[in-house]
Amino acid sequence: MNQLLRALLLSASCALALPLHAETKDMAAGAVMKDGLIYKGGVVMMMPVPNDAPASSIAEPAEIEITGGDGNAKQCLTTAIYFEARGESLKGQKAVGEVIMKRTRQAGRPKTVCGVVYEGSHRRTGCQFSFTCDGIADKVRDSAAWARAKKAAAAVLRTGGRGKFARGATHYHANYVTPYWASSMRKVARIGTHVFYRD
Repeated sequence: MNQLLRALLLSASCALALPLHAETKDMAAGAVMKDGLIYKGGVVMMMPVPNDAPASSIAEPAEIEITGGDGNAKQCLTTAIYFEARGESLKGQKAVGEVIMKRTRQAGRPKTVCGVVYEGSHRRTGCQFSFTCDGIADKVRDSAAWARAKKAAAAVLRTGGRGKFARGATHYHANYVTPYWASSMRKVARIGTHVFYRD
C-alpha cells in the first residue's frame, strides 16, 4: 500500500517547464532537442543539474532573478519547494527551504543550493529529494502554487536560510512515511505534513 500511495503522490508531482543545462544521452524516449531545450509532447523537460556542472553551462529563464555566486539558487530552491511542499503553508514551504540552505553549510554536502537539491539524483536510490530521481517528468501544473513556492524561496534566500521555522533541521519527511534515519535524530518541528530533524 505504501508503494501505491508513493507512486500516486509522485505522479501527482509532475513536470517543470524550465530550460535544460545541456544535451544528454539520457534524454527520455521521444524527446527532441531544439534551441538548447529538450521537448517531449510539446513540454519543455527538466533534467537534474549535476553537482559539478559549471554555472556557465546552465541555461536560465529570463524571469529568474540571478543572485549571489550560485546563479541558479532561486530556481533550484523554488523547484524543490514546489515539488516537496507545494501543498504546505508558507511557513511549511520556508521550513523546507531552510533545510536545503542548512545542508549547504554541512560538511560533506554540496555547497550550493542546486548541488544539495540534486545530490545523488543520478542514482535511483541515492537522491535526497524524491522528485529528482523518480523518473517522472517534473512539470508545473499549478501556476499559483509555483508563485507561492517562488515567494518562499526568495524569502529563504534573503535570510540565508537562517529563519526560525525549521529550527536548524537538516532532514525532514512526510508524516505518512518512517525513514530509517528518523530514530537516530532529534525531532525539532512538525509543520503541516512534514516532520523536521537535526543531529
